[in-house]
Amino acid sequence: MLTTAPEETGSNLRRVAVLAFDDAQILDVTGPIEILTSASERTDTPAYEVSLVGAHRPHLTTTCGLKLSIDKAIDDYTNDDFAALDTLVVAGGAGMRRNAADPQIMRFVRHAAAHARRITSVCTGAFVLAAAGLLDGRRAVTHWMFCNTLERNFPHITVDPDAIYVRDGKIWTSAGVTAGMDLALALVEDDLGRDLALQIAREKVMFMMRPGGQSQYSSHLAAQQSHDAPFADLLRWIVENVDRDLSVPELAHQAAMSERNFARRFAEQTGTTPARFVEAARVQAARRSLEDVDAPMPHIARQSGFANAERMRRAFHRHLGISPQEYRDRFGRAPAQRVETLGEQT
Repeated sequence: MLTTAPEETGSNLRRVAVLAFDDAQILDVTGPIEILTSASERTDTPAYEVSLVGAHRPHLTTTCGLKLSIDKAIDDYTNDDFAALDTLVVAGGAGMRRNAADPQIMRFVRHAAAHARRITSVCTGAFVLAAAGLLDGRRAVTHWMFCNTLERNFPHITVDPDAIYVRDGKIWTSAGVTAGMDLALALVEDDLGRDLALQIAREKVMFMMRPGGQSQYSSHLAAQQSHDAPFADLLRWIVENVDRDLSVPELAHQAAMSERNFARRFAEQTGTTPARFVEAARVQAARRSLEDVDAPMPHIARQSGFANAERMRRAFHRHLGISPQEYRDRFGRAPAQRVETLGEQT
């Protein structure tokens, strides 16, 4: 059983239902459960009671073939169960996408939303919240491969394709697979404080607590995804040479194309403009330096291809929603060392 079942229920106990069905992505289910369970193990009284909810007992089969035991079926949920619910987590996966608008699921999710303090989704679980009308007029995210589909099918939702997770009021949505663990860490931080969330991140070897605004789709991945071999070579060259002149005329020259044709082909291959791709690659290079190198900001800016530290700062705000200094404070080596020290003291 995946249930965290405390012997005593303290006044601060938060009951969490993880909703999943056959063909669920296993990490969408077990990742958040692992984080919340770890949090409960570190509090004086249990912080979370987590149960796995499905269409029917005794189990569901995940996309990798492993079976997970169902604690409670949807039809077994009583009014008292709904009234006691603190957080609903809707897991993603092929099964959830196929059955997102199933009337039984819709009734359960809408009833849960009327009672729970917080409604969340992992990966394509966002399609369930969207079908239930819970995301109308809100910002949301899902796995990057399905962001366009979510936006096209539900035009009243503002889809943020770059975010790891998005919080809009009582609704939290997250990107694909491991982003569900980032979301769960954010829930723990919101409920129990940053220090505890950092301890869990350190133990799980999640060496960075990624902010919600951090991009889920890197320029390195975009380069690998290109099906045009010569163009893929150019994208890799950009990523590996961020400190060079990467203007459109220079890139078009490298690709042996006219500037107009180059810009069109670039958008077809990457879904973005050359300028935005280059800026994203430079931000990514700067992030690696900020995580590993204790160098002055002007040096990192020049090394990463920015004209100066101020331009780097503006680019960080556009892509990550935080400054380079805030990024270093959060993800540099020093914070990890502080977490390790904190863990030794507790």
